[in-house]
Amino acid sequence: MAAFRLGDILKKKGLINDNKLKISLVHQKITGELLGDIFVRLGFITSKELGQTLAEQFGIEFIDLSEYRISEDALKMIPKDVAEKGEFIPIEVDHGKMSIGVTNPSNIVAVDRVVSITKEYPKVFLADPDSFRDALERGYYFLENPVQERIDGIIKEINRTGAATGPQIASITELIIMDGIREKATDIHINPFSNIVDVFFRIDGVLQHRHAFHKVVHNGVISRIKIMSQIDIAETRLPQDGSFTFPFLDKSYDVRVSTIPTIYGENVVMRILAGTGYLLDINNLGFDSSSAGKVKELFQKPYGIIAIVGPTGSGKTTTLYAALREINLLERNVITVEDPVEYKLSFVKQTQVNEKVGYDLALAGRNFMRQDPDVMLLGEVRDEETARIAIRSSITGHLVLSTLHTNDAITSIPRFLDLKVDKFLLSTSLLAIIAQRLVRKICRFCKTEYPLDDNEMAQFKEYGISVNVGFKGKGCPKCNNTGYSGRTLIGEILTIDDEMRELIFTGVSITALKAAALKKGMTPVKENGLRKAAEGITSLEEVIRVTG
Repeated sequence: MAAFRLGDILKKKGLINDNKLKISLVHQKITGELLGDIFVRLGFITSKELGQTLAEQFGIEFIDLSEYRISEDALKMIPKDVAEKGEFIPIEVDHGKMSIGVTNPSNIVAVDRVVSITKEYPKVFLADPDSFRDALERGYYFLENPVQERIDGIIKEINRTGAATGPQIASITELIIMDGIREKATDIHINPFSNIVDVFFRIDGVLQHRHAFHKVVHNGVISRIKIMSQIDIAETRLPQDGSFTFPFLDKSYDVRVSTIPTIYGENVVMRILAGTGYLLDINNLGFDSSSAGKVKELFQKPYGIIAIVGPTGSGKTTTLYAALREINLLERNVITVEDPVEYKLSFVKQTQVNEKVGYDLALAGRNFMRQDPDVMLLGEVRDEETARIAIRSSITGHLVLSTLHTNDAITSIPRFLDLKVDKFLLSTSLLAIIAQRLVRKICRFCKTEYPLDDNEMAQFKEYGISVNVGFKGKGCPKCNNTGYSGRTLIGEILTIDDEMRELIFTGVSITALKAAALKKGMTPVKENGLRKAAEGITSLEEVIRVTG
């Protein structure tokens, strides 16, 4: 496809404009890159949007490899060097017919290679470049380096000798982290008991048991993690925090470590932050079309505060950055302070908290005003000073974006007041509060219907939803027998109009605020979740687990 042709298609879809195309062409003259790659690098479109656009243009089905479990049987049939040279990835084999993913719609070589090996024409899917590279590297690495087999071998040797050597401890620690990355875990829990150590991964928001070791390895693994995190290995009586960077397959993962003493020894939790993640679009987060339109409109406002709230791990930062893409970054100066930077955006001045030198959210916020900003992103409102800076910045003509840890949109207002924010200033500066949760999506390969009982139907009827069948996943190899694959957002949007400003200023009760918000059409988080359950996107059980 000619470069200008791709640009025209993306313009027609509303993904880029003339100005963005012009800048991209200037960059192309300097770097010589493909235009599509430049669009992605500059943050004008996502890698996924590029893949989907090419798939539509060439009439090939698109596949999101980041949400797909690659079959090891398929990988075993195609040597890695053949896949790399042919620029394709084997996905699965069904009755002798192989499915492959490519990034170039005109990749005839890939088809020829598969036919020569399997004697069958493959089913071809188009994948986006980012998830393709990631899936190819991960798939073959773990095929050639089976984590569970390596761990089992080390444990067997430790059980035979009754002791663990330094290299064995280092290997086990590294393998646990690698396995967590492979399973896309957000947290790794190392829990000691009287004679055994259990390892749990938090995957899609739920803890899942993954490994168990003899207690003899516990102290060694904890010490190894402490050394990596620059934590005092001699201190075992007090909680400690640290962090380290774990390089793996051309990526760097920021790992935050927390230790606490328990009656059986130190318990460790490692939070894995995937460095520069894949940027999403507001339309692909899970908002319905009406809510997505409302969010886009909010982020065009010239000043005020937009807060995205929810518990830890509810996808607040992802939503914040997806919405940030709605701002004209070529005409508005956007500056951020984050802890850490999770997504890298072109034309955004991103800074990262550095506690060692005293550079925190408050210090950054105080100095941002000298950088002539139009939009300020403060990673989190976590104390009185950050809240005060956010308010002052918004009333001096800046759009301020931030996150807050609260359970829903309405309770965010007393949380701001608890941070000593003046009621009048809060009521005049607040634009909107977006509260959200993440729910697991039912696996599309093992999704099934079942009749709802009276109690289940009543939960739907409470919100005016009339259904008599529910959906769930039976569990299959593609979803690791969980019945779920991937997550989507459920949320509520509280927009602050003149009536709501008056209610906030006069200090009415939470109940009165909620009643006013519902009267104005705010859809509660639980109702949003139940509607997704009725559509078969998630299950009733999952909505109840997340919202109560």
